[in-house]
Parts: sequence; C-alpha cells; structure tokens
Amino acid sequence: MSDSYELMYILRPDLSEEQVNVAIAKYRELLHTQGSTDIEIQHRGKRRLAYMIGKHREGIYIQMNYKAPPTHVALIERAMRFSEDVIRYLTLKQDLPAPKPEPVAVES
Repeated sequence: MSDSYELMYILRPDLSEEQVNVAIAKYRELLHTQGSTDIEIQHRGKRRLAYMIGKHREGIYIQMNYKAPPTHVALIERAMRFSEDVIRYLTLKQDLPAPKPEPVAVES
C-alpha cells in the first residue's frame, strides 16, 4: 500500500543552478527506481534560514510530494544524510481525506 509523503530538503546556497538540478534529478530518480509514483517537485528557491545551519545563513529549498510504501522514506533519507549538498531534510506523511462514497439512490 502506498502512502502520500511530502519531503522538504534544503541544499547548500553555494551550489550552481546546474548542481541543484543534478541533485533534484538524483533524488527523483532514486524514488522512481524504487517504484514511487506521482512524484511532484517544487523548486522554492534560495531563502534566508531562521537560524544558522553549520556556516550557512541561506539555503535552497526543494519540496517533493510522492506516493510510496513506508520503506522508501528510509532509503531517500539515508541518501540525503550522506550527501554534503543537503543541509536539512524533513519527511511528513500526508493524511489525505478518504474519497467519499457516492450516494446510492433508494427505490421505494
């Protein structure tokens, strides 16, 4: 069974646009090869951080929404943990409302 997840990660601000695109493609491909579906990516751009992370005052925010089994979360977070380009990441499980059943006509 697939669940919906939202992954927000912050890349180092000193990366070039090409390096950012390579990082985004890397994580998209990792999810895709594991069988995740409905992968949506939003490049939020460079923003000032609320507090310093390491020596960084800014970061490049990327948001990914996808559907996958719970085991995929550990795989992508492990890849991000070992990457020097990712300074923070957070995965949230989205509780999407269940579709409402269609009303059934009652015959009298």
